[in-house]
Amino acid sequence: MTTYTNISQRLKLTAETYPYKRAIVYPDGRDRQGRVLYSQLTFKQLDDLSDRLAFGLEGAGIIRGTRTILMIPPGIEFFITVFAMFKVGAVPVVVDPGMGIDRMLQCLQQGKPKAFIGIEKAHILRTLKPKYFRKVKHWVTVGRRWFWGGYTLDDLMDHGRVGEKFPKAQTTWDETAAIAFTTGSTGPAKGVVYTHGNFHAQIDQLQQHFNIGPDEVDLPTFPLFAVFDPCLAMTAVIPDMDPTKPAQVNPERIIEAIENHGVTNMFASPALLNRVGKYGKDNGIKLPSLRRVVSAGAPVSPANIEQFSSMLTDNAQIHTPYGATEAVPIISIESNEILSETRELSEQGFGMCVGRPINDTQIKLIKISDDPITQIRDTLLVQGNEVGEITVKAPLVTKNYFDNRQADLISKIPDPDGEIWHRMGDLGWKDSKGRIWFCGRKNHRVETADGPLFTIPVEAIFNNHEQVYRSALVGVGPKGNQIPVIFVEPLGKVRNQKTFIAELTQLAQTSPLTAGIHRILIEKSFPVDIRHNSKIFREKLAIKAKRLVKK
Repeated sequence: MTTYTNISQRLKLTAETYPYKRAIVYPDGRDRQGRVLYSQLTFKQLDDLSDRLAFGLEGAGIIRGTRTILMIPPGIEFFITVFAMFKVGAVPVVVDPGMGIDRMLQCLQQGKPKAFIGIEKAHILRTLKPKYFRKVKHWVTVGRRWFWGGYTLDDLMDHGRVGEKFPKAQTTWDETAAIAFTTGSTGPAKGVVYTHGNFHAQIDQLQQHFNIGPDEVDLPTFPLFAVFDPCLAMTAVIPDMDPTKPAQVNPERIIEAIENHGVTNMFASPALLNRVGKYGKDNGIKLPSLRRVVSAGAPVSPANIEQFSSMLTDNAQIHTPYGATEAVPIISIESNEILSETRELSEQGFGMCVGRPINDTQIKLIKISDDPITQIRDTLLVQGNEVGEITVKAPLVTKNYFDNRQADLISKIPDPDGEIWHRMGDLGWKDSKGRIWFCGRKNHRVETADGPLFTIPVEAIFNNHEQVYRSALVGVGPKGNQIPVIFVEPLGKVRNQKTFIAELTQLAQTSPLTAGIHRILIEKSFPVDIRHNSKIFREKLAIKAKRLVKK
């Protein structure tokens, strides 16, 4: 039986229920006193304008199934455009610009787009790099069209039908709704295929797990998560920041937005959480409107959580949901449990506790393997508290990558009932309370002659030193006989490196996890991912270690 659904229906339902509630609030300059000026749309206005644009898109040839590059920064035009595309049934192809221009262009080309909607800078880029866009037939400029052809967004709005409801496409549960490329921080970037059904399940998961109410105001510091806000009836306050550089955010601007709008919900990468939290703690700032803070994208340290918690009321919680572009959120834990119970164990090298599966999400831990798996079976499962690869099955889990059979073979496992298990590429173990403890990426494990070492547990021991900001485990040599090497990024300048390394060597002897590690290197600043500024590029450090370490 075919199930019909279209994610834009969630916006229509919100617009019918809360027509005059603010949907989007966007910082649009400052007055003479430096106060922020805001532009805004109600849910009714957003629904009406996206209907109008949907007629324009359809008239311009951007129709159901048209893969369309979407390069618009978060703001009012972004929301109008993305919901108009959903109503038409067109497929946004979304790439994080923070991954760098060359990799971004390769991803856009992989998406095999037929249309392109972007701001002026995006069109300048595509005219300078035409080979990546040879198959694109339809062009739309958000802003002023210069020397290139195509339509402007204003043209399409003018061609739309004012006041008329667009008959949304009768898309199916399994029909492609969007293609979002992973950042490729631990491998080649892949196009994740989201269906309309995936989006529906994702929204339901968020609504139920976080108990999101009708009076909520969100500050989405990661743009793609903002798309969910209208479907959850949350007002989206767009932050005044560069979303590609969360570690460099101005804390005053974030706090200003929270205070100006009574923000109740906030998403923050660990890097942004740390920067804003430090500023807030140093200045004694309190944010009583916040009910919850959601931090994800990389492991969130207990110290980072504790620091930001100084600004929150006793009833507010910091949630650290676990997931990936292909499946999020699937596991979660709250700050009170981390700070009161799991933190001490994490510091002893047990791994980072990411919590319990959310709602009806199914999690299995399978034996560590780099090979494809053709079918899930009980013989693959690890025993007791053994470390294995985390796999997940749930309605929100994406079933395939776009035009990438090899990635499907490596990351997807069919089960007998025809459903798909996704291999997270992460390692972890399950405790007696049903909680999952994250131990690091599978491809970052170090295979020594004495057995495997996992990054998160090992690094936790070195991170206990008061002068260590963070550390990174890498291996040198062939798997099965690798030499473990620890890189350490210190907090500030180290006066005496020899003494510092001696202290770290002595610290290593305090744990059986690290007693066999004798090579420690100091690195002034780790290479990290651009999006979250938190994921360490251990592959780059491993290349350096190979040059510096001799058997």
